[in-house]
Amino acid sequence: MGMTLVVAACGSSSNNSAGTTAAGGTSAPPATTGAPGTTGAPGTTAAPAALPDGVKMRVTFDIDPKAVWDDGSPITEADVECNWVASLKTPGSITTAGNEQIVSIKAGTSDKQVVADFKTVYAPYKNLFSNLFAKKDVKNCEDVSQDFLDNLPSSGREWKLETYGKDQAIYVPNDKYWNAAKAPKAKQLVYVPQADGDTELASIKSGQVGFIYPQFYGGLTDALKDPNIKYTVLYGTDYEAIYFNQNSTGPFGGPNKGVPGPFADRNYRTAFAKSIDREALFKQIYTPLVPDGKLMNCARWAPGLGPWCDNTQFAKSYDPTGADKIMTDAGWKKDGSGFWAKDGKVPDVRWMVNTGNARRESTQAYLIPLLAKAGFKAHADNCESVPCVFTTRLPSLDYDMAMYISTASPDPTVTVTDSCDQIPTDANGGKGQNQTGWCNKDATALMLQSDAVVDVNARADLIHKIGQYYVDDSVMLPLFQFPKTPAWRTDQLDGPVDAEGANFQAFHNQYAWVPKSGDKIVIGAEQWPECLNPVTNCANSSWYLWIAEIMVLPSVWDTTSDGKYTPSDLVTGEPTVQTA
Repeated sequence: MGMTLVVAACGSSSNNSAGTTAAGGTSAPPATTGAPGTTGAPGTTAAPAALPDGVKMRVTFDIDPKAVWDDGSPITEADVECNWVASLKTPGSITTAGNEQIVSIKAGTSDKQVVADFKTVYAPYKNLFSNLFAKKDVKNCEDVSQDFLDNLPSSGREWKLETYGKDQAIYVPNDKYWNAAKAPKAKQLVYVPQADGDTELASIKSGQVGFIYPQFYGGLTDALKDPNIKYTVLYGTDYEAIYFNQNSTGPFGGPNKGVPGPFADRNYRTAFAKSIDREALFKQIYTPLVPDGKLMNCARWAPGLGPWCDNTQFAKSYDPTGADKIMTDAGWKKDGSGFWAKDGKVPDVRWMVNTGNARRESTQAYLIPLLAKAGFKAHADNCESVPCVFTTRLPSLDYDMAMYISTASPDPTVTVTDSCDQIPTDANGGKGQNQTGWCNKDATALMLQSDAVVDVNARADLIHKIGQYYVDDSVMLPLFQFPKTPAWRTDQLDGPVDAEGANFQAFHNQYAWVPKSGDKIVIGAEQWPECLNPVTNCANSSWYLWIAEIMVLPSVWDTTSDGKYTPSDLVTGEPTVQTA
């Protein structure tokens, strides 16, 4: 029930809810339009009724009276409420953050009005109420873990899912969609999986697919040169980083369950991070891709999209002399092979990336020998992107070090990805999307505080303070704000094909694409979801979002290419927000 922050594999990202992050100013409620303490409803003049005890904020929005599922049944408050319950209680839910701030969801003046009461002022409320499934499609709202394994039965968007399998997903127009302006121009939309980047390029060049969304790499633009192919290079909210798992191999998963991994040792983790020369890495790996690209120096957000990124914080992360001092002061000594050892043991870091991603595998080949020279032993421990990396090992914290792209949604909250209570464990049923196992109670307190601040400048200051904790605790090393590259065949497609290419929701405007021959649009997909469940780990990749969620599941807000939220067709407009 939340906009999630997605982790990227070869050409995609991961739906980390995130942790969601945001564009400038979009997290604050709309400007006050009436009585003090209310926002959003144009023309509001009467003072609202007092909020009940224990309620600090109330968000009220109206579902469009015409909004129906594809069988004609109405979309109502009951659907929103069921999604909220599912996100909180379903084992393995990755979207509990934010939802746990809600005290109740109930109908207002009718079952088309949703009233959500919060126990705190919660600024990132627009991350919620997204990708809603139909209550009628589940038996028990408290556990939907076994639902939506190979189908999304009901649609509240322009398309509806006709068939889904390992070889393709076929969508057809939803004739019950209430916004005629978004009636699809094509009669069929087909997604087909691509085994690798070479297959993807061959598919578009041969005309087997009309559109691809490849992850940018050196030589891509040359590879796309073809008289019938057009592409654009855009910058949105994608960023690549290296992450250090502080809860590795336990408590939730891994071959040594319950045994702390090497980065559970703060000294080892800090010294390891200080031994990575990001400037040299950038010149080796990223400069050949984008000669004018710049190293990213802020945590969990992309530069240039709002005030959230303090792009100086990681600027001095490389400090090999300081790393040596940290290790020796902590009692570590180098063994006969030159590796740091303690009590006769040398940690061997399991570095996980998705197989077939040449850039990440090249990064491993470049860095592992340099780390060895610095005294740190590491090895490649890779597997396929889906289901292994993004729906199994990341969510179960079964790795030591990882490298991937995250796609951030329009709000800078990091509570969902990095607060202490979002670490998935056996005790909490595997809920939460803190996939680094980082728990700093002071940082978590600041995260919760920032979630309750609606002033943009004050909130940005808190986000920057939280960012410093990422540096001090060696949670991650940011690398690069990654380009997005929609590419399509001009002899197959017409219309605004690349208009949403930089969007968190990516190419979600297929309704406006015009097939030039026939009545079908075919899209090549770099990842293929193992299941279609919008609540559990299946939703932990961006290609799941692009292939499944945004195709059929309605949201209260849509995102824009410049990193903002806008009310969707599901609702009649901005919500009314009342605070105590």
